Amino acid sequence: MTVGGTRAFAAFLMLLLGACVQVIPSPQGPKPVTTRPPVVTPSTSGSAALLGISTGPPVSRLGLSGANALAALSSFRESCPRLTSRADNSGLTRGEDWQVACQAAKSWTGGDAASFFAHHFETARIGDGKAYVTGYYEPEIAGVRARRPGYDVPVYAMPSDLVRAWPDDMPQAERKGTPPLGRYDQSGRFVAYYDRAEIENGALAGKGLEIAWAADPIELFFLQIQGSGRLRAPDGSVIRLGYAGQNGHSYTGIGGVMRERGLVGEGPGQYSGSMQGIMQYLREKPAEGRALMRENRSWIFFRELTGDAPVGALGVPVRGKASVAADPAFVPLGAPVWLTLDRKEANGLWIAQDTGGAIKGANRFDSFWGAGAEARSIAGGMSARGDAVLLLPKGTVSRLRSR
Repeated sequence: MTVGGTRAFAAFLMLLLGACVQVIPSPQGPKPVTTRPPVVTPSTSGSAALLGISTGPPVSRLGLSGANALAALSSFRESCPRLTSRADNSGLTRGEDWQVACQAAKSWTGGDAASFFAHHFETARIGDGKAYVTGYYEPEIAGVRARRPGYDVPVYAMPSDLVRAWPDDMPQAERKGTPPLGRYDQSGRFVAYYDRAEIENGALAGKGLEIAWAADPIELFFLQIQGSGRLRAPDGSVIRLGYAGQNGHSYTGIGGVMRERGLVGEGPGQYSGSMQGIMQYLREKPAEGRALMRENRSWIFFRELTGDAPVGALGVPVRGKASVAADPAFVPLGAPVWLTLDRKEANGLWIAQDTGGAIKGANRFDSFWGAGAEARSIAGGMSARGDAVLLLPKGTVSRLRSR
């Protein structure tokens, strides 16, 4: 989460807080949609091919509901300009594969949206299709554009002195991959960028980077974990924030640190490993909580967004209860995904429109729930297991088989 193109860093809160909650699958598990046919291993590029691709059930047998199908169709339509023009890193589809469905989606109005998907798509299972799904949301916290009493926590834009470079003392042979993030100090030496503690202590103050001011440092900390969100002022006005960049320091999940120190559990003096439990600790132990948050040296910079929704990695808006983040090495971004899970509120058709730092591998998804108290509650506790199938344009699986 996380949100996506404005922020591919955010992932699901339960994972990023340090995986404090043990996931216990339902003893019975989700009911399979259909029996699995033999796996087809096409000769094509992309990670999906390495796991094997099998044909799933007909779309007409998935049990699409009207409201779910309509929401998915709307999000799919928004994805089409990107679907038909960008490269599919999964190796499953080509831009032209989506053109017929996308053209039909333009003129499909009202009526039975489920029949649109049944007419234009077939299903495919990647590997064993066993899915794990978490959740993310768009946080809304108190904040204003201009500093005022009660709103004195700065929200910073991306600083111009944050750059990528190889340190001069690093041997050429070790300079592989992407250069690290950092800054040049007054002597011209490349050094690590300011960490969370240094930034909170004023390292960036007075540089004109403040785009807004939040009321609560703890709420801003969690908004940084999500990577995007909204600030709501007392007059009801809203500033939407999107991910702009990160300071180059590794992320540390404070929930994991709490668990290592015996602070998470059910005994006296212990706290729940949920987001709510962690926040309770931070508020009840302000000095210890401040020090704990600083152990996560990572800092997120923001930019102001326009539009009616946050933008995902695909470059289109992500919609609550309709969009999921996925690993583009296994799922074409913009493709519909059908989920059958042990958490019924997450069952149904979703559109893969985002990515996330913790969302890696086939059948790993992060469901987006929008903004507000309900979204926060569902996303914070979402940890579901079950089955996943992709909806691909008809003829895709047979084409892959023929290679």
